[in-house]
Amino acid sequence: MLRIAPQIETDRLRLNGHQPGDFEAVAAMWSDPDVVRFIGGRPSTREESWARLLRYAGSWAMLGQGFWTFRDKASGAYLGEGGLLKGQRSLGTEFDATSEVGWALTPSAQGHGYASEAVGAILDWADAQGIERTVCLIEPSNGASIRLAERLGFRQYDSTVYHGAQVNLYERSVTR
Repeated sequence: MLRIAPQIETDRLRLNGHQPGDFEAVAAMWSDPDVVRFIGGRPSTREESWARLLRYAGSWAMLGQGFWTFRDKASGAYLGEGGLLKGQRSLGTEFDATSEVGWALTPSAQGHGYASEAVGAILDWADAQGIERTVCLIEPSNGASIRLAERLGFRQYDSTVYHGAQVNLYERSVTR
């Protein structure tokens, strides 16, 4: 059975599953040094962005969860993306076996509350699916993402090195 991303709407945003037509926006965002400054620090090539787009679709098809695009409801402008993934990052069973939350915004969309609105909606969706625990990893110098994660109920439970960078591991649990 083929599973696709459900559409989610918030006050200002429309979250949809990625489509091939999103490639140019995805490639532009992930090649921007300001976007990747706290996410590995290296801009992605077009080839890496294409693989990312395919991974997003594959996650929905195989796991029933994945990433969404974030678009402005009024203009349709691409603002970023985020969602749930199973990254198999070799960070231990406590992390790798859990749905990981991730997000990234274009530079022009940062600082307007879009990440909070979108990731909050994604977590609401995850809660409704019965996903009781989610995790994320954030570089310690990424204060904006740390503040957002904490506002959304994440708490740091460990720190480690991932691909040569220090990262903090966060978790969020839902009590049923």
